[in-house]
Amino acid sequence: MPFKNLSLLILRLAGGLMMLTHGYPKFKKLLSGDFSFADPIGLGEEFSLVATVFAEFICSILVALGLYTRLASVPILFTMLIAALVVHSGDPFGRQELGLLYAAVFSVTALNGGGNYSLDKIIRKKNL
Repeated sequence: MPFKNLSLLILRLAGGLMMLTHGYPKFKKLLSGDFSFADPIGLGEEFSLVATVFAEFICSILVALGLYTRLASVPILFTMLIAALVVHSGDPFGRQELGLLYAAVFSVTALNGGGNYSLDKIIRKKNL
């Protein structure tokens, strides 16, 4: 597979940076002290907001950088599945589609890691 690592780089950058457009407004909301947020799985609004900011903002930056890629992909994957299958469960497929598409992207990064063009690879080389 000659283009696997380039494909992983493109997927990480696209998925991670696009996810930031969802995470950054929530991050600003959190910093402002406004903790009102959906509570789709009954853990409380504040916890749900903090967990979503962690996934959509912090983890998306890590994925884009290729740092702890596999581990950082899991919270985003979980958040997107909750958004698509719980928050939008009663909505038409068009409202679920984006969350499912992101879930597919971060499933791939969770399974494959960051590839050769990632900070994970640089760190791994230094430790050998």
